[in-house]
Amino acid sequence: MKPQDLKLIVQEKYSKIAQKSWIQNTSGCCGTSGCCDTSGAEFSMIGNEYSHMEGYLPDADLNLGCGVPTQFAGIKEGDAVLDLGSGAGNDSFVVRAIVGEKGLVTGLDFTEAMVAKARINNQKMGYSNVQFIQDDIEEMPLSNNTFDVIVSNCVLNLVPNKAKAFTNMFRVLKPGGHFCISDVVIKGTLPEKLRKDADMYVGCVAGALNIDEYLDIISASGFENITVHRQHETPVPPKILSNYLNPKEIKEYKNGINGIFSITVTAFKPV
Repeated sequence: MKPQDLKLIVQEKYSKIAQKSWIQNTSGCCGTSGCCDTSGAEFSMIGNEYSHMEGYLPDADLNLGCGVPTQFAGIKEGDAVLDLGSGAGNDSFVVRAIVGEKGLVTGLDFTEAMVAKARINNQKMGYSNVQFIQDDIEEMPLSNNTFDVIVSNCVLNLVPNKAKAFTNMFRVLKPGGHFCISDVVIKGTLPEKLRKDADMYVGCVAGALNIDEYLDIISASGFENITVHRQHETPVPPKILSNYLNPKEIKEYKNGINGIFSITVTAFKPV
């Protein structure tokens, strides 16, 4: 499938998700498509990881994340922060509570319906220093050396050209700036049948890279001091495995060293 076709699939699927509440969502990263098990506290954002955080808005939490990047982002009051794949604004509003009135939060999302939802949520919050724009992470229309911090939650795995995405992130960060992202990666070899399906792609699996390749792309983009703060295996539900693999292949998969993992990683742009 061509990159542009994959982008259209992502855009279409997340447009539909934007019309649903988090409870109804069964198609996003933490939906039934296999990226995460929403019954686990590690990835269920409602009531576990986010609800106690200042700035949290339930209407902005569509249950699409695979971590809490703000936890390790080192954001300070007054910082200019870019939230990539900002969705309905969940992480952006948590960031706003940290940067305060003197900071600036910019959310960028590929899906028009998500941006519209985020803007409605921002009106509820009444923030004048939070903005949401629609554009492509690979082609983000933002000036060089603009942001102190970039955050992103379970989004870059959906971007076809990850090298281009990280290169653009490097470009828009100020010297000495850094990113903190939660994302999905693969360890070992994921059965090809699991990776081919378009719905699995939108579910954060088929677009995920091997963790070593992922970290190599970050390094090749110019970033330094790369640190993986957190990694957690995400078991593929048996009913998903049975859709793609026969019993023998399922047994081999479970007995192997392969798997899908959520990681939270930071890296810095040199001064």
